[in-house]
Amino acid sequence: MITLKNVILRRSAKVLLDGATVTLNPGEKVGLVGRNGAGKSTLFALLNGSLHEDGGDFSIPKQWRMAQVAQNMPETEDSATDFVVGGDTRLTELREQLAAIEAAYAENPDDADIGMQLAHAYTDLADAGEHDAVPRAQALILGLGFKTHELDAPVNSFSGGWRMRLQLARALMCPSDLLLLDEPTNHLDLDALVWLEAWLQKYPGTMIVISHDREFLDAVTDVTLHIANAQLTRYGGNYSKFEDMRALQMEQQQQAFAKQQDKIAHLQKFIDRFKAKASKAKQAQSRVKALERMERVAPLLAEADFSFEFKEPGNIPNPMLSISNASFGYVVEDDEPKTILRGVNRSVLAGQRIGILGANGQGKSTLVKTIAREMGALAGQVTEGKGLNIGYFAQQELDVLHPESNPLEHMVRLARELGGNAKEPSGEQALRGYLGSFNFSGDMVKQPVGTMSGGEKARLVLAMMVWQRPNLLLLDEPTNHLDLATREALAVALNEFEGTLMLVSHDRALLRSVCDEFWLVGRGVVGDFDGDLDDYQRYLLDESKRLREEAKVAVRAAEAAAAPAAAPAPQQRKQDAQDRQQRSDQAKPIKREIAQIDERLAKAGTERTELEARLAQPLPAAEIAEAGKRLKALNDEIGRLEERWLALSDQLEALVA
Repeated sequence: MITLKNVILRRSAKVLLDGATVTLNPGEKVGLVGRNGAGKSTLFALLNGSLHEDGGDFSIPKQWRMAQVAQNMPETEDSATDFVVGGDTRLTELREQLAAIEAAYAENPDDADIGMQLAHAYTDLADAGEHDAVPRAQALILGLGFKTHELDAPVNSFSGGWRMRLQLARALMCPSDLLLLDEPTNHLDLDALVWLEAWLQKYPGTMIVISHDREFLDAVTDVTLHIANAQLTRYGGNYSKFEDMRALQMEQQQQAFAKQQDKIAHLQKFIDRFKAKASKAKQAQSRVKALERMERVAPLLAEADFSFEFKEPGNIPNPMLSISNASFGYVVEDDEPKTILRGVNRSVLAGQRIGILGANGQGKSTLVKTIAREMGALAGQVTEGKGLNIGYFAQQELDVLHPESNPLEHMVRLARELGGNAKEPSGEQALRGYLGSFNFSGDMVKQPVGTMSGGEKARLVLAMMVWQRPNLLLLDEPTNHLDLATREALAVALNEFEGTLMLVSHDRALLRSVCDEFWLVGRGVVGDFDGDLDDYQRYLLDESKRLREEAKVAVRAAEAAAAPAAAPAPQQRKQDAQDRQQRSDQAKPIKREIAQIDERLAKAGTERTELEARLAQPLPAAEIAEAGKRLKALNDEIGRLEERWLALSDQLEALVA
């Protein structure tokens, strides 16, 4: 188990934990929550050994293996599959050991000790899952939203968000007793998020996750650890249960504090009244001692809640925009335009609150960027209402901020660009006050953006967007980097917004809270989605199955296209019979080979079992080495045979379909 007893943790001069005590048991799934800056990442640094406690006692089982998502952006020409396989640290270590032992054995084949080491290395490698490492890695990659043709693509060919998904897959690939996840959902679409939840629910080890996604925490955790006021408090239950228990605890604390204050006031009143009277001096002194002995109940220090609001739009056109028989996509240099969505006919009306859903790669970003004027329609028309003013929050919006500029300079620049169209006061003092409403107070307005956290940058982008008084909000994953309190503030502000809202988000709590209807982007079209988010999660699972079936159909279609043209109608039955016979003739050698593989797999499996039993017995070193080599060869052969069996089965299925 993991234990902290009276632990003190500092970052520079700031004390983040002061006398914190908590115990985490093996196999528990823990959600670590608290305000940004409360010390969550610092606690992770203690757990992974990169930081040591400044006081108290911290212990974690020495034999535990730990996995954590690397925060650096990977730079390598390795394929996605090889990169993720490399996350299995045990396998990588054993491969390196085997290579060194094989080199030594080649030079000294008669050395009994080296022969014994070689045998053990082969056995350890088999036990570590060498034979199925690649399929395991590829299952993780595909589950996180990659396409089959991307499995062998170089890591460097992917954008930053996709490389971070590979880092997550690499961490999940690592065999571990403790899994540390810091905001694992930030770069995921909802389809990948649903898959990750299912994977983590089956994870057998101890898991600690930092997340600001309420529904994700509810789905994968059974314990909540709260950091506040330099203390750790453990709650049994997921995030929703934690909120209920904390609210009750805060209410009880406030009541106890008020009751004690009344008692203190009563005692003090008696002391002040009778301390000068000799006849009452003894009683007054006893009450002074009672006050001194009293264990004070701390007052409830309300956390500084963040809130903001969207100003009433100057005008609201209706419809906001109209899309007529449009095709959306992107232009490819020196090639034909790539069309993603066709036949789009939609209207966006004043006051609508639309959630945009769609599996990864189906065209959500294409739709959003086109409406936001980042891309032009390839065909058809997008007609905007008179006076349309779009407030667009894109994931890459954070990168548009100038790292060397501070929040005040950003706001001054924005006011200058808008000129006379600005509807808000634009003097420096007014802009300072406005930034203060977004928690940029004091010296923070002069702090370079490049030194700020992701959450602070996101708040600045929100501030700049709100200042422009948009009448159409187009938000693409606005909650990345926002803590739970800021997400709540965003939900409240969006619910009070009087304009029109279009939202893409993997935060299901936000979607449920602010959206009245959903559009579904998929299969090349945009349509209404009749259902709620639970229905949508079921749709995603069905869509994944459909795509697998679609791939099989494509293979069959390619084979059919290569076949001779159909015979004239009078000869059709004869031709059909000939086709069936031809498929039967083609299937016979495949069936024979499958039968041969089945027979060989059975024999190889039996031989492998016998070899493993032999290696468990005391044997001469030379025999152990030879048995180890043979075991490795058998494992490799079994792996190849299984892959061939699967390929042949797919061929046979296509023939008989």
